[in-house]
Parts: sequence; C-alpha cells; structure tokens
Amino acid sequence: MTTVRQRRVGKGTEAAEDQPSEETNVKPDGKILPDHPGGKLWSILSITLGGIVAICLGLLTSVYVATLHENDLWFSNIKEVEREISFRTECGLYYSYYKQMIQAASIQQGLHGLVYDNKTESVRTINILERMNVYQEVFLSILYRILPIQQYLEPVYFYIYTLFGLQAVYVIALYVTSWLLSGTWLSGLLAACWYITNRVDTTRVEFTIPLRENWALPFFAVQIAAITYLLRTHLQPAQERLTLMAVFIATFLFSLTWQFNQFMMLIQALALFILDCLDMLPTAKVTWLYIIQISGLLLVCVLQFFNSMILGSLLISFNVSVLIARTIQKNLKKGGLLDRLGKLILHVLLVLCLTLLINKFIKKILNLESDEHIFKFLKAKFGFGATRDFDANLYLCEEAFGLLPLNTFSRLSSTLLFYIYGFVLFLLTVAAVIVAFRNLSGSNQVHFKDKMEEYTVTLKPDAAYSLAHTVLFGCLALSTMRMKYLWTSHMCVFASFGLCSTEVWKLILKCLHLYTSQRTQVIKYSIPIITLLYISFKFWPGIMDELSELREFYDPDTVELMNWIKSNTPNTAVFAGSMQLLAGVKLCTGRTLTNHPHYEDKNLRERTKQIEGRANKAAVSGVVCVGAEFPCCADLPDLCQALSR
Repeated sequence: MTTVRQRRVGKGTEAAEDQPSEETNVKPDGKILPDHPGGKLWSILSITLGGIVAICLGLLTSVYVATLHENDLWFSNIKEVEREISFRTECGLYYSYYKQMIQAASIQQGLHGLVYDNKTESVRTINILERMNVYQEVFLSILYRILPIQQYLEPVYFYIYTLFGLQAVYVIALYVTSWLLSGTWLSGLLAACWYITNRVDTTRVEFTIPLRENWALPFFAVQIAAITYLLRTHLQPAQERLTLMAVFIATFLFSLTWQFNQFMMLIQALALFILDCLDMLPTAKVTWLYIIQISGLLLVCVLQFFNSMILGSLLISFNVSVLIARTIQKNLKKGGLLDRLGKLILHVLLVLCLTLLINKFIKKILNLESDEHIFKFLKAKFGFGATRDFDANLYLCEEAFGLLPLNTFSRLSSTLLFYIYGFVLFLLTVAAVIVAFRNLSGSNQVHFKDKMEEYTVTLKPDAAYSLAHTVLFGCLALSTMRMKYLWTSHMCVFASFGLCSTEVWKLILKCLHLYTSQRTQVIKYSIPIITLLYISFKFWPGIMDELSELREFYDPDTVELMNWIKSNTPNTAVFAGSMQLLAGVKLCTGRTLTNHPHYEDKNLRERTKQIEGRANKAAVSGVVCVGAEFPCCADLPDLCQALSR
C-alpha cells in the first residue's frame, strides 16, 4: 500500500481595455470608418500587455504544478525504481515505451521493438503504435536522443517537464479563448486564476503525469480557442484559412494523443449539429469543422496502422451522416415555425438512422469488437445492460467512472466560480432560447420594449458554441467523474467571459432599466477586478502553505517486490495479475506480461477475465504469489501470479 509521509529534513493593476470587436468602426449602413490613430496604438499596447500576462500565467502554472510534484514525492531525491513506481497503473505502461525507446541501441531498433512487441502480451506479438496512443512517447524519446542534453537532463525529467510545459499551453489557450469571447484580456486573467485556484478539480497532472488526457487536453483547449476565433464574423479569407489550419493541427494532435478522442469530438460534433439546426452558426464553417474532424481522425488512423476502432467510431459515422442528410434536405432552413420544426425533426431522425446504419455496416465489414466494452459500461451505468458483465464491472467499480461527487460543487463555489458560472449559464440559455425561436420562426428579430428604448436579444456564434460546449460536457462530467476535467476548465472560461462581457451586462442592465454605456463599462471591469482581489486574498496564503509542505514518496513493499523480481526471476518470466500492478512490473523490471491496463482489445479483455481462474490453481508449477488487490469487484483476482516459462 503506497503512503506519503512527511519528509525528513536532511542536510543539505491591469490596464484593461476592450479588444476591438467586429462592429467597431462600422456604420449602420455597413461602411467602414477609418481607424483613429490613438485607438490603434492603445489596441496594440493592450494586446501586447495581454499577451505578456498570458505567457507569464502559463509559465507560472507550469512551475506551480512541477513544484507540487517535487514537494509531494521528493522526486529529485528518490531512487530510479521509486520514480518509476510513482507512475501508477496505465501511466507506468505508457512511460515504459518511452524508456524502451531511450534504451534501444538505435531509433530504428526502438521503433522495430514497438511495432513487433512480444513483451506486453505474452505469446502474442502486437503493434504498440497501432494499439495504443504512444506517438508522443516516441517523438519525445527521439527528441531526447538527438538533442545535446543527455549530460544535463535525465530522461525522466525531460519527460515530466514536457508535460508540465504543456500546462502552460493549456492555460494560455484558456486565457485566449476567454479573451476572444469577451473582448478583454481581463477575462483571460480571471479564467487562468480560477483554473489555478480550482486545481483539484481542473487538472491532476501533478500526480498522473503520463496519463493520455494530460497530453491531449492542452491541444483540445487550443482547438477550442481556434474555433472561437473562426466563428467570429468579418474574417478575411486569409485569416479564415489560417484559422482552419490551426483547428486541423490541434484536432489532429488531440486525436493522436488520447484513445478517447473520438467520444470527446462526437460531443463537440453534437454541439455543432444542434447549433447549426437552430441556425445559430454559419453552415459553411460548421461543414469545414465536420470535415476537419473526419480528416484528422483518418490521418491518425493511418499513423496507427489503420486501427479498426477509429474506422468504426461513431464520430465518423455521425459526421458523414450529417453531410449526407444535409445534401438530401436542401431546404432545411426555409419556411415558417411549424414547417421548420417538422423538417428539423425529420432531419434529426434521418441523421440518427444513417449514423446507426453506417456504423453497423463498418463494424460488420471490419468485424470490429474492440470498443464494445465501452457501450457495455454505458448501458450498465444507466441501467440498460447486465450489471454482472465483467467488462462493465471493471469500470463500474472504479470511483473515477462514477457520478460526479457533490463536494465538487462546494469546492468550486468557494472560489465563486460555480455561482458565477450558474448565473451566466442561466442568462445565456435564456438568450439562446429566444434567438433559436426567432431563427426557427423566421421573424427578423424578437425585441423587448421599455419606456426608454427598444432592443434586440442576440447571441454571437462564438458565445453560442461556448454555451453548447459547456452544457454537453457538463452532462458528461456529471455522469462520469473522470471526465470532469473537460468541463471544469471550460467552466473557468465561460464564467470569466460572462463576467467581463459587454453583451451580458448590457442585457442585465436593460432588463433592470438601468442601462447606460458608461455604467456598463464600469461594471464590466470593476466586478471582475473585485473577484480577482477576493480570490487572491482568500487563496494566496493557502497556495503558499501548499508549496511549503514537503513530503516524501514511501512504498517500501512495492520497491522490495520489484527488486526481488529483477534479482530472482529470469528475463523470460511471464507475470499475470492485477492490471494496475503489472504496468509497474513491465516498467521497473522489463518482464513479459499477460495483461495490462490498456483495455481496448477484446482478446485482452478475455485474457484478463481468465486470469482469475488461473490464479486459484495453486498446483501450477513455478507460481509465485506477489500480491495485489482490487476492491469492490468480485470477478477480479485477489492474487497476482508470476508464471515462469
């Protein structure tokens, strides 16, 4: 059992200003007014200052999580085997391929060892590059070998510092997204501060470093920032092409680094589909995003030696179905309210049927069963499947795949994030309903009158996408705790955008009959600044205490076990047992495994299920019980076994 103990002490003012919106310097008749020289200079200074703040916050976040990791484990002082043991479960499995590439005689030999691997699954040669998303480990190992840094930096530090560096990219992307939505970098500053102060619920990179989501989520955040910019109006053709390229690159990198990419992008595609049906996004741009998702995933499929699980993904089937259905129903966005609703219902049914038919057809041709465990888990989780199914139980008995705990909301509320998020979510949802009704009814505008003036409720395309994104990923997080990191990070963006948005405060003040332009500007900047001061005053002492707390990694039993295996078993020994422990066995000892935590293969799932029966056969020759545990799931073995050839 791993514990963390107290370390023994050994010897040894913001100049906030709006970013010019698309409507700036535009007359009502559509003519463009010349920019004022002073306004241009101030805009350049504001953008420069905002960019510097973004980079500084990103770097500070990287240093912060790296320091927490060092303070928690005393990583610089512990032995190599202890460092490797600290990479728990599947983290250790992924890192083992980086270690394998580093230790190979040459890059070519290392790649050959991954393509023809017979150590990860005994009596079977598998292609690691096809089965798992480990191209990042391959790239990093090659980079380490060719750079002149071997004398100054150990391989493990090069690896973890890269992951901590990606946190800087993550925070900068969140900052830029919020800035683009609100028009002021004060919003980005607030989003980054919320991300840091809610670290427990926004990231777990400091203690699960090699986890696939820690590689993927920074690229997903970059993709969202690029989509936010793409959905702005009045973009020049060159700007649009460059933005589409940025979306494609970010989508490709996100897909390459996480095996669950297709499910996350399916939710994103659903958000685009809903908004497109309600005429809240430009159809041409949505079409490009569908194509980018498909092309990015297919490119990953090629790099992963035509991984059949990618070809049989629901995302590809859904996006193709949407494009086909749109071709069939060319007059989808014409007519009155009832006519539009009828066409919309028919369109949704057509897309749903086509998606199921195409997906079933692809899986039938490819004889694909690799992802059936995910659907078994989903059916069992929501009461539609057998709860005694072995594959479903592997997920159901894990706390990470349970419902989001209620104490999450109390932690998020302590920073005011959840309160502000809920308020902004309510306002923009009401605005979205009004805009959707206006679009479907075909009326030019739905407006409200008061004694002073008449005004129209609007919702910009980028804000509409952000709203749909946060709602759908919020539903995912509520149902599966492990996916909360996709929601909480965007929650910081969404709440800060609402608090710094001119449109949101304009709507509120007009509803209260208190609107003036000057009052809107004062509130837009004063409330976020007060919120930042509150967060700083309340949480800065806690962050300093956290950074000053020194602890030490302590797991002597596992260290003794790994040393015993290396000293007392032959290199050809094969180990079977709990998936969590075996990943460490492979990383620390290099021994052959029978099963492992990467569960996206039907044959591996069958083998894992059979291990329980083998574990109970004490008469097996050459068996050594090495101990393991997996609570709450009776179908899993209580013992690991080392089976010598």
